[in-house]
Amino acid sequence: MSAPSLRQQTKQQIEKSRSGNPLFMQSVDEIIAAAKKFETGADALAVGLAAPQFELPDAAGKVVSLAELLAKGPVVVTFYRGSWCPYCSLQLKALQEVLPEIHMLGGSLVAISPQVPDSSLNSSEKAAMDFTVLSDQDARTAKEYGVSWEVPERILQHMRDDRKLDLESINNGNANILPIPATFVLNPQGVVTWRFVDVDYRTRAEPSDIISELRKISAM
Repeated sequence: MSAPSLRQQTKQQIEKSRSGNPLFMQSVDEIIAAAKKFETGADALAVGLAAPQFELPDAAGKVVSLAELLAKGPVVVTFYRGSWCPYCSLQLKALQEVLPEIHMLGGSLVAISPQVPDSSLNSSEKAAMDFTVLSDQDARTAKEYGVSWEVPERILQHMRDDRKLDLESINNGNANILPIPATFVLNPQGVVTWRFVDVDYRTRAEPSDIISELRKISAM
């Protein structure tokens, strides 16, 4: 039996969360529906456009630039909310599993969140991940890519009261701006050839779709 897809794993996580806190999950459904209605994320970087350059610190504090990543080949850029998010954890683990294929196709993977460099991953996560994790504390890069989102108070309240999360501390002063989970595939020229953007933070890009796009780039 094949391993469950990321879509199936996130669906299971949604049902688990819904069972544990049905009222909150109902409010999330309503918030996400409203965000989709007002086209939150509609300004995300489109296919065919050049990706904005960035220079951001990794988990060890070393500054990494998009330019140096592109010099090696195509780049997969994924924005996630933080290591505290269970959906993000599922996503990063799924990406880690296909990392050998990404490398085989000449690509590299970089994951960006607002967390401060020394807490973007815990020690066990750092040991398990073989790709670059960068810190975008002020969400400036997320904004340049059109995927920054001012989180509604209902969700922030849940984080504070139920999850005991202090985003202001986790993100070094940024208490209410998080990235919309989004993934962009860039060709070696830095142009977006594929993207996945969904304001519903419970939905993520399927790794197999990313691999398919990298195969297309590799074949050119």
